[in-house]
Amino acid sequence: MNQLIYAFATWLDTHSWSTQLHESFYMYNWVESTHVLALMVSLGLLFLIDLRMLGLAFVDIPATAIAHRLFLPMLIGFSVMIVTGLLLFYAIPVRTSQSLWFRIKVVLLIAAAVNAWLFHRRMQDAGSSAAGSWDLAVKAPRRLQIGAALSLIFWGFIVICGRLIAYDWFDCRGEPSPFVSTITGCIADQTQF
Repeated sequence: MNQLIYAFATWLDTHSWSTQLHESFYMYNWVESTHVLALMVSLGLLFLIDLRMLGLAFVDIPATAIAHRLFLPMLIGFSVMIVTGLLLFYAIPVRTSQSLWFRIKVVLLIAAAVNAWLFHRRMQDAGSSAAGSWDLAVKAPRRLQIGAALSLIFWGFIVICGRLIAYDWFDCRGEPSPFVSTITGCIADQTQF
């Protein structure tokens, strides 16, 4: 698997647009800044929904009203965040794909996506059940609270890992331990970097 990821990253690295984006004086910074701004918007809105479900904010507003009203702008923010994140990966594919922090971030992104899907389904199920009165309760049903708490945890660590990608503490350029070397996907015959 590591060899496949490395081959894909080196193939991306051969594209002139990848190099131009990485070496651009302004464009890379604009993409990175847009990524961070979209992250602030989308996660800010998501955290409002999560905090409402946990009964920690806006308890006088129906939970589904907040979720429905913030869904579209949150989705737009996430879309911009995904596009700019892919562009950031495209600009520096080899180093990024072999970063321990990037790999942890990808796993957490998958976990957050599954949690969001389950959360959305549970919210629809809770709203359509006879116990629809939870919408005005201070706290959402237990399963929604768990999903909201997991969302806060996953996204908190995703942001931390995203920031740590910039540092090379566990990159393949150093001499990582065999365990770190395996999970970061270090390839012995690397000549790039």
